Amino acid sequence: TLTEGEELRFTGIPNFAPEILRRVQLDDPARGKQLRKALEDMAEEGVVQLFTPLLGAQPVIGVVGQLQLDVLASRISMEYKVEARFQPVAFDCVRWIHGDDAEVKRFITGRRDVMAEDRDGAPVFFARSAWELKHFAQEWPKLEFNKTKERA
Repeated sequence: TLTEGEELRFTGIPNFAPEILRRVQLDDPARGKQLRKALEDMAEEGVVQLFTPLLGAQPVIGVVGQLQLDVLASRISMEYKVEARFQPVAFDCVRWIHGDDAEVKRFITGRRDVMAEDRDGAPVFFARSAWELKHFAQEWPKLEFNKTKERA
């Protein structure tokens, strides 16, 4: 990048809301640490997005297409020696929530069953349908339900 003195700010490649969500289930629960390491490594590489639900222990991954799931399963098995299955979830849409801290906290408090954090700790809302997402956006006009998240 060339500049003649303008102040530039690079935010990196944004995260986009995934098209496919799956809950990760281990075949051998004793391999939990290896699975967590594998998922964190893959998320850092950008292979998947990793979400930690506020309720429940099983992580949720997000991908753009089926091929990413196949690559993830293969790499977890070959590189980390972990056998895992990907179970469908009841959610259709993922959105990052932004707004006044108090308003975000109030929203999260009443919906812990459909909330998660991304790997950076940002709040994420899981909607069961596009209609439900629209409904919450109308009900909470002070909040933004964003399809992308800028990386720091």
